[in-house]
Amino acid sequence: MLTDGKGFWNSKSLAEMTPQEWESLCDGCGRCCLHKLEDADSGLLFYTNVACRLLDEQRCRCTNYPERMHIVQDCLHLSADDDDQFHWLPLSCAYRKLANGQPLEWWHPLISGDPETVHQAGISVRGRIVSETDVPREQLEDHVINWIDF
Repeated sequence: MLTDGKGFWNSKSLAEMTPQEWESLCDGCGRCCLHKLEDADSGLLFYTNVACRLLDEQRCRCTNYPERMHIVQDCLHLSADDDDQFHWLPLSCAYRKLANGQPLEWWHPLISGDPETVHQAGISVRGRIVSETDVPREQLEDHVINWIDF
């Protein structure tokens, strides 16, 4: 367990992280893989329980991460240089938290040392989603959820 404040995420900015460090920030919650709706007038975001077809519901990981940008047209690509994309992420997301100067949560695998704590804490989408292959796009509004803060 790394709770002594000495983790790389406490000493480096997002831009200073190695690719491996950057990728390890993903807690495996799967929330970023949910379809989101944006109100054109207000700019408010609404999450749905409809997941990208590439999301493995049990592992809460992309089944084709290296090729996801080619397969899924609107897949969100995050980089430290493009932090305007972070507003699409839930408040619990490590990328968003660190960009806002906030600490990682106790359940984050880098803190707990266990990739299951994100699921045990009820943060992940495991057991709560449907695949986009089962929901027509015009029915996304019927799948808006309120269990994610953003």
